[in-house]
Amino acid sequence: MSQIIDGKMVAESMKSAIAQEVNELIASGKRPPHLVAILVGENGASETYVANKVKSCGELGFASTLLRFDPTITEAELLKAVQDVNDNPEMDGLIVQLPLPNHINPDRVMETIHPSKDVDGFHPINIGRMAKGLPAYISATPQGVLDLLAYYNIETAGKHCVVVGRSQIVGLPMSILMQRNHPQGNCTVTLTHSRTANLEEMCQQADILIAALGKPEFIKAAHIKPGAVVIDVGLTRIVDTSKKSGFALKGDVDFEEVAPLCSNITPVPKGVGPMTIVSLMKNTLLAAKGVIYPKN
Repeated sequence: MSQIIDGKMVAESMKSAIAQEVNELIASGKRPPHLVAILVGENGASETYVANKVKSCGELGFASTLLRFDPTITEAELLKAVQDVNDNPEMDGLIVQLPLPNHINPDRVMETIHPSKDVDGFHPINIGRMAKGLPAYISATPQGVLDLLAYYNIETAGKHCVVVGRSQIVGLPMSILMQRNHPQGNCTVTLTHSRTANLEEMCQQADILIAALGKPEFIKAAHIKPGAVVIDVGLTRIVDTSKKSGFALKGDVDFEEVAPLCSNITPVPKGVGPMTIVSLMKNTLLAAKGVIYPKN
């Protein structure tokens, strides 16, 4: 049986270190890091994600502000709200929870967030700086994966990493990060997606397989090279009347089929998910300290 990569345990360890650093900031007379979240509409999943982020801020001693807007807000009004946060020196990081209503262009919103406050790492400047190996805010989920690989001392240099999924939030940045000259990098990377021919054969070549396509239990035993490291980024709600909540959380990997073949595997939940939030907190702390973009 493979070793389970316990993201919840690693995230709690990282939270403790962040909380200690925040206490030291406050003790030195500085204010705590301040994260702002913008939520448009009443999407159930988005409500949960934002609530978890606000909760984490409280646990770590951060200040947080949640700005809620009706789904009828105009794009111009939303961009004005983003610019107001940009202009507020007391606010360090800003996230705009996706998805947004159809009448609002998410790319325009993300590009309006100032790169120095883009703690989600979605702004083209941060993505470009990351691709060039320059200091940048790295998208929270890919950063969480790197932190898991580091914590478990998983060798990446010279390995073949196959990323399944090409989203700008996970798949694309993950493929860039895994090939860079870095302790959690130096892989030969294959980026696959829904149009990839012979996907199963491609996955079978992976020493490290990162599944980020958003299709529950898509990755089966037939996709796996024996002894591979499998990182499951997927998280989908599936109706399950046996659960009190009425749903179960499923990853992109069929855990029961795949786990016996792996050397290491992340479960869902308690795998990559907890690392995403702690990575966001880490970026916000960096923003408050002016590490990536020095403050005036």
